[in-house]
Amino acid sequence: MSVLVRIGLGILAIGLPLNASLARGEPSVAGAAAPEPASTIHAQAPARSSAEWPQFRGPGSAGVSDDVGLPDTWSATENVAWKTKIPGRGWSSPVVWGDRVFVTSAIQEEGEPEPVKKGLYIGGNRPDPGKKQRWIVCCLDWSTGKILWERTAGEKVPKHGHHLKNSFASETPVTDGQRVYAYFGCLGLFCYNFAGKQLWSRAWGDFATRSNWGTAASPVIHGDRIYVVNDNQEASFLAAVDKKSGEQVWKVSRDEKSNWATPFVWQNEKRTEIVTSGSHRLRSYGLDGKLLWELGGLSSINIPTPQAGHGLLYVSSGFVIDRKRPLLAIRPGASEDISLKPEQTSSESVAWCQKMAAPYNPSPIVYGDYIYVLYDWGFLACYDARTGKEVYGRTRIDPKAKAFSASPWAYEGKIFCLSEDGDTFVVPAGPRLRLLRINSLGELCMAGPAIARRSLILRTETQLLRIGGK
Repeated sequence: MSVLVRIGLGILAIGLPLNASLARGEPSVAGAAAPEPASTIHAQAPARSSAEWPQFRGPGSAGVSDDVGLPDTWSATENVAWKTKIPGRGWSSPVVWGDRVFVTSAIQEEGEPEPVKKGLYIGGNRPDPGKKQRWIVCCLDWSTGKILWERTAGEKVPKHGHHLKNSFASETPVTDGQRVYAYFGCLGLFCYNFAGKQLWSRAWGDFATRSNWGTAASPVIHGDRIYVVNDNQEASFLAAVDKKSGEQVWKVSRDEKSNWATPFVWQNEKRTEIVTSGSHRLRSYGLDGKLLWELGGLSSINIPTPQAGHGLLYVSSGFVIDRKRPLLAIRPGASEDISLKPEQTSSESVAWCQKMAAPYNPSPIVYGDYIYVLYDWGFLACYDARTGKEVYGRTRIDPKAKAFSASPWAYEGKIFCLSEDGDTFVVPAGPRLRLLRINSLGELCMAGPAIARRSLILRTETQLLRIGGK
């Protein structure tokens, strides 16, 4: 058997035995009690801009929208404002600003790429990079879905392959409302204005990754800088780039091997930090690139993106065959090494720790008073976001809920969980779990949506769809 590895926005299946604790039976949601009123849950949710969705997981990397009138029912034909075929293959999520939608892809120049196999299996590694690729950035019209422009960032035969369930365009672009910045791990960082003119580009190298799984950590913006992390087998680094000129402001080497977690800009009551997950180590850097603090005791592969809420930083690290799979909350103001001792579940810097609660691929989501954890194999758990107390343990969402890559999202008192099969399982937020409905698109889905102005922008293997907002 194998396990799934999410790489930023995609997932990998690797030939490793499942931990026995993951294979045990779990309760299903059938017969669960009614949820808390949605209005109570929504009132507790942090405010998020409803107009733009500029980066991976949206404003604050939270995956939460405070928009109203968003769709909770759809299919491949129902409640669809438009659908547009996107050339090539990519697991990057779309981003939105104003009347523009941006998405990236990689086009194999000859023949068709090998079909993606869903689920758990052995033998997904593809070390041979294969055919020449052409990396593109697409801009679509928000109202109609028409492709306004398509630009080629680069063309080459990649130096290294990727896993069958990864793509060569798994990093989500980011926008500041004037420019869009697209990063491809084996190619570089590219800046375009909204008219499609390339303003600058920067390359660092095409590095080998663990078992040739490929890359996927997305860039983030704060102020006048773009932050890029590339953890690989050769020369891992975190870099700050001036977003206007493309000049590198600083670059720090990281004592890490391959990881796939997008960095997180944590603006807390004491300072602003760049938080990065890594193999066995979580590290936080100042805006000058200097290390502020670090925390050990994580699993050996890190994929979920950190996030913040209730004055805390939430971190998860759940490689499924490891004995350490912690979900924990960190207080602002830490310094030096804040690792917990084996017997500890909290400290001066760590508010709480659930030592075996972290997911592998999807990032958890903080919504209202709770943090929800979606596990790759179709289970959901809920914890009190302030104390870490278990609200309900791992519970199968539905018998049809199997493999998951995309991180969950939330709005209007509901949690949405999108499977690889293209089925979105809708459950109520709150301390009790039950299934409300399943929305099916009938096509492979590996990326999370953009949420803006009463609409979802969802990406399937071949299309981009705008749901709702008619």
